[in-house]
Amino acid sequence: MYEYRNAIGQDSHRFETSATSAFSSKPLILAGVVIPGIEGLDGNSDADVVFHSLTNAISGISCVNILGNVSDKMCLEDKITDSSAYLLKAIETLGEYILVNVSFSIECKRPHITPFIDEMRNSIASITGLAPDSIGITATSGEGLTDFGRGLGISAFCIVTARKKIYEEN
Repeated sequence: MYEYRNAIGQDSHRFETSATSAFSSKPLILAGVVIPGIEGLDGNSDADVVFHSLTNAISGISCVNILGNVSDKMCLEDKITDSSAYLLKAIETLGEYILVNVSFSIECKRPHITPFIDEMRNSIASITGLAPDSIGITATSGEGLTDFGRGLGISAFCIVTARKKIYEEN
């Protein structure tokens, strides 16, 4: 018999501008994939909203917050800006829980996400141990109703399902 938990995570960042960041020509990174031809997102780290939303969702399973104090120490003190490190730290907090499925909804006007979905799924799979067909990614422009849909940044939501064995069935 298994116990299941579901959790949701969210993250969003604006695109960098010369007025918002000391970083110049920072690449856009989504799910660990460098997206060419578009400026990066503003943040202390690489600002990977996909990995950040997954990290937050895993924190909802384990009840151990990684983004905030833990990631700030890693980023600002230890100079670790690769968001995959924060995701790995979150995975370590799962204990007996095993990820079963993750699903993302990304809102942005730019870039067009569809050409990068397979590469993003493979990147997420390599870190989580999930099969790529257990990783869903959808994208929308939201019809321009939000700043993300108007091209000012990117928002990502993630839902995670995890399970742990609580006893053997006879």
